Amino acid sequence: MAQAPPLLAIDDLVAVFDGPRGQLRAVDGLDLAMAGGEILGLVGESGCGKSMTALSVLGLLPPPGRVAAGRILFEGQDLLELPSRRLRELRGKAISMVFQEPMTSLNPVFTVGRQVAEQVLAHEELGRKEAWSRAVDMLARVGIPDPARRAGDFPHQLSGGLRQRVMIAMALIMKPRLLMADEPTTALDVTIQAQILGLMQDLQRQSGASILLITHNLAVVAQMADRVAVMYTGRILETAPVKELFAEPLHPYTRGLLSCLPARAPRPGMRLPTIPGIVPALDELPPGCAFSDRCPERFGPCQKAEPALREVAPGRLVRCYLHHHEQRRTRRAA
Repeated sequence: MAQAPPLLAIDDLVAVFDGPRGQLRAVDGLDLAMAGGEILGLVGESGCGKSMTALSVLGLLPPPGRVAAGRILFEGQDLLELPSRRLRELRGKAISMVFQEPMTSLNPVFTVGRQVAEQVLAHEELGRKEAWSRAVDMLARVGIPDPARRAGDFPHQLSGGLRQRVMIAMALIMKPRLLMADEPTTALDVTIQAQILGLMQDLQRQSGASILLITHNLAVVAQMADRVAVMYTGRILETAPVKELFAEPLHPYTRGLLSCLPARAPRPGMRLPTIPGIVPALDELPPGCAFSDRCPERFGPCQKAEPALREVAPGRLVRCYLHHHEQRRTRRAA
């Protein structure tokens, strides 16, 4: 039986920022694919290029950012070749995004009901009264109490959890086939986080949409995702089904991220492990593997050339010389 083509296929994507010090690659040769109905977790520290990837898909890179190379195929059509009018038709309808920090993403001078209704008005030929009714219904679906009254509130009148629900309502009201959620639980307490994640899972099951979940919270990924892609300095370092990645991480960076989880502390009272150093600036990347200057397992070739992303088992890819058999033999001999 032939496998269905991916809903989203990103092929060798390069997103750059042009500046006085030259061209900086925020996304560097990224390959990523998502199946229909899949939840894919895209994880990594801040500054790894996760949000830039999502903004590239939507054609919303802030200037002077631009996509310099690659393809972004959505249902077989290259989004980078579409005219701006056609891309605007897809944006918010077929592909939606929940942006970071709803207080800054929502317009403070319009009511939340109007902002949700605007999504309908932008894509369907409806009157404002009907669009408003659709907006109130959607606010009710995402669990906002007394939605008819709350629709007339401004963003500052809502709690952080309710604002996040409004953002989800805006993203889902047109029943998109792909939802990109960028840190959807940032700045929320753990109780509200659980509610928001449960809400997204319920709505995803009802609609069958795919979700690209962008986060640095591995606990969220373990709870929601089917598959995980680990990103660092604009590159994918490892991809795997979620259970396999948590059971046996292959890349030293992935192991470092997992070791920082509180549940993996060696003994109560001990300080959590940390990954030494910080994510390097885009114009200060080390030679070879971008993680090499922070990696406790680096050896000969790591600081000479960037390793290729290789499939080491079905569905498991890793960018590391530890999993290149010819280099591993050299390391053992040394």
